[in-house]
Amino acid sequence: MSLFTGYALTVVGALLGAALILASLLRPLLFADARGIATDAISPLTGVVATMRTGVLAVADAVSGYYAAGTQNARLRREVEIARIRLAEAEAVRSENARLRSLIALRESEAPPIAITRMIGSTAASVRRFGFIGVGADQGVEPGMAVRTARGLLGRVLETGRDSARVLLLTDTESAVPVRLVTGEGTAMAQGRGDSLLRIRLINLGLNPLKRGDVFVTSGAGGYFTPGIAVAIVETVTDDGALARVISDPAVSDFVAVQPIFKPEAASALAEVEAPVAGD
Repeated sequence: MSLFTGYALTVVGALLGAALILASLLRPLLFADARGIATDAISPLTGVVATMRTGVLAVADAVSGYYAAGTQNARLRREVEIARIRLAEAEAVRSENARLRSLIALRESEAPPIAITRMIGSTAASVRRFGFIGVGADQGVEPGMAVRTARGLLGRVLETGRDSARVLLLTDTESAVPVRLVTGEGTAMAQGRGDSLLRIRLINLGLNPLKRGDVFVTSGAGGYFTPGIAVAIVETVTDDGALARVISDPAVSDFVAVQPIFKPEAASALAEVEAPVAGD
């Protein structure tokens, strides 16, 4: 009976399907209402599925874009870092060329330097302030000669070796340089204090005419230094003068020029004046 029932249901189902197909062919709109009801029933579900599919695609695009943007940003950061390094190197070359051009200009002046060399060292922790340059007696350098940079006076040669020399820096406590204001008014002595400042002592005491920012240059008195070399800028005004900052800082000086003594006859007194200093 179960086998017969199965065959019977199969035949009935086939006949019913054939009837439905025939009805849909003869009258296409017969089941339109039924199809509409079915579509309305499943439309919320299909809308949710479509929204989920769109959201998944959007999340996938966002994740892909995030990783792509991160990779691009990392590449751009590397490129910017390399560009900064190249810019710093170019700036270093430009600064080096500017210093060399300044020293070449010194060579072409009326009193050409004896030598142009590098500053090879300076005292950092000592109470004395000395510098060392890479030229000496074999290059014509003598005690008393001025040592300067493109910015201004650095000091003077204290003693020489064959290929090196020791320089008494402006900031040393034994250093004293005759100076004047760039305006030509006010003569003074610039004395080292053992730190980064100079003490400016006015020759003519009275009403102090100095003010912050005044620039002092060598006056030429004494015959060692050529007049007009920049020395210091006033930082603080005192009762008898001022405290001034050295214009040519030995800590950042690279190339220096050694200039001849302004008045060679002044060198005759050098041995007597500098003998105690040279022995320190």
